[in-house]
Parts: sequence; C-alpha cells; structure tokens
Amino acid sequence: MRQVVKFRLIFLSVAILCYALGFQFLPETLEVSNGKLLTTTFALLYFVCLPLLYWLCIIKLGKQKLWKLLLIFSLSCLMARLSFPVEIASHFEFITWLRVPIIAVLLGVELFLMVSIIKALWHARSLSGDPRINILKQFGEEDERKRSLALALAMEPASWFYAIPRFSRNHLPSTAHINLLSASRWHWLLLACATVLLAGASYVVIQPWSEITAIIVASFVMYGLVLITANYRVSRHFSVYRYNDQLIINNGVWGFSVVKFDQIKRVMVSPPPCENRTGVINFGQGESSNIILKFKHSQTYFGGLGWLPEEVKAIAMVVDKPEALADLIFDISDERELEVRRAELTPSRKESILQEVLEGDTDMAAELTS
Repeated sequence: MRQVVKFRLIFLSVAILCYALGFQFLPETLEVSNGKLLTTTFALLYFVCLPLLYWLCIIKLGKQKLWKLLLIFSLSCLMARLSFPVEIASHFEFITWLRVPIIAVLLGVELFLMVSIIKALWHARSLSGDPRINILKQFGEEDERKRSLALALAMEPASWFYAIPRFSRNHLPSTAHINLLSASRWHWLLLACATVLLAGASYVVIQPWSEITAIIVASFVMYGLVLITANYRVSRHFSVYRYNDQLIINNGVWGFSVVKFDQIKRVMVSPPPCENRTGVINFGQGESSNIILKFKHSQTYFGGLGWLPEEVKAIAMVVDKPEALADLIFDISDERELEVRRAELTPSRKESILQEVLEGDTDMAAELTS
C-alpha cells in the first residue's frame, strides 16, 4: 500500500473514531458533571486536532491544495450541531438552516444528472476512446481545481462508455493487463451487492427526516452500480494501452496516468522489490512488481476520480505481459534515449540498477538480453 494511501486511511480512521466517541460521550446539557470538560475536549478534537491531522495526512503528505481544509471544518460543524450539548449546538444552527437549500441543490443535481446521462448516452454511441483523455487535452495546463472539476464531469460519459460493452467495442486494444483485484468477477459482485444494501440502508435512515432526500440519496447510491461496472471492465480489459504517442495506465476507473512515450527514460523488467519508495507508485497484486517505468520528468497520476493528483517519478506494475509492454515502449521510443533493463542480471547488479532507475540519472550503457 502506498504511503499516501496509508495516511489517508489513518486520518479517516481517526476522524470516524473521534466523531463516534463524541456521539457516545458528549452530554445533552452542560449542567451535568464534567459536561464542560467533555465539551471542551471534543471541541479541541473537532476543530483543532482533526484539521491539523487533515493538513498533515492529506494536504502536506498528499500534496493537496490548502483550500480543502474547508471540507473538514464543514464536517466538524455538522458533527458539532448533532452531538454537542444543546447550549453549544444552537450556535451551529446555521447547518440546519441549509436544509431547504440542500434539498433544492440535490433536486437540481438530480435533474442535471438525468440530463447529463441522456447526453452521455447519446454521445457515447460514437466514442472510440476514454473521454477523460480528451478532457486532459483541453484542461491539462489549467489550475488544479478547474482540471479536477473537468475530470470529475468527464467521469459521467466515461462511466457509461466503459460500463456498456457496445459503447466501448471500438476501444483500442490493451498491450498488457495489470493484475488488479477489481478485475475479478467476484469482486464486482460483492461491490454490487454492497451498493444495493447501502442504498436500502440510506433510505431507511434518512426517510424519517425527509422522504424526498431519502429517495434522492438512495438513487445516487444505486447509480454507483454504473461506476462499479465501469471499474470492473476497465480493470479487466483496458488497464494498459497505447493512444497515439501516449501510454495510458488505468488503475481501474478510480485513477489513471497519461504518459508520453518520449517522457519514458528507462524500463526495467523483473526488478527487485521496490515497495515504499518515494516518488514511485505501485499498481497490481503480486509478490513484487515485474516492470518499472522511470520518467525523465515527474508525471501526474490522477487518483480519486481526478480529485487527488500526485506527481510520480516512476510507476511499478504487476502485469501479465511485461515483455510485450517493454517491447512496445522500446519500439516506439528513441533507442538513444531509452534504456531497457532485463532480468538476466546478478542479484547485486539488479539492485544497483534498480537504485539508478528509481533515483539516479547517471548515464549507463543499455543492458539488453532479449
């Protein structure tokens, strides 16, 4: 597991624990014994500790934008309104004032979603490639927020494009397939069942508060079946392929990277283990990666459906055809600039070459043993 993902999970676990403890131990009124002490303690947790942890785990280590701190402050305000004693919770009453606007926004989003689905289905008839790639062409040089929003909106046609086999029948063939858990049928079935159960549970929980909101939220959750199916088909059929002068690497539908072939500096097939290396992202399940791509300049991996971009120096993968992928890159790229590292090396030589591939830029003669 990548370090940045570990820190995200750490923050998520701590946040869930803090909010759950708040609902469990905070009193209904300040008049009870230790009421003020408990309220002060959880106020510090909600509005000091959690934002600091979010800044460290998500913004600093994950290299995200500072404005995203608003997300955790907004969530803490909502939790305070629901869990704090009545004397304090009243100061967060503005959250409930937003109830009607929130419902109106949800209805608007629902209408927009229906219109966008119809448009996406119509345009998907003639698509021959991933809509996200075209978005990157248009917004690749824009600021992160605009590009992230554009990629998020592109997920709508992309989901339908990949979820329905007829729409993606003209898709470019894969050069290799990453060994992803999401490519298995049983994984798709488990997620589909969980989505249906979650939709039903959300309706049951929200219905006493608002029937309309419950229906809208449940329909949103059920709509996730399209995304789950798209993720399964991308992982199984379109994980690594060539698109003009670019190599497209899909970590399911949740994240992808677009790398120009002339930006690939070195390739190493069957390398030693390289997990937890700084600047290296790992895709696929297996004991160790069987191919590594080192770049001339840092490339962007668009994780979290495009909302969590990361700069990476190299990509390590577990694929079914590492040799075929290396041959494709070698055939396309300039042989004077690209070095392909193969497996027939002594263990010590492998490790020294791996260090150079991942960290060094010293020129060395290509070692080819095909």
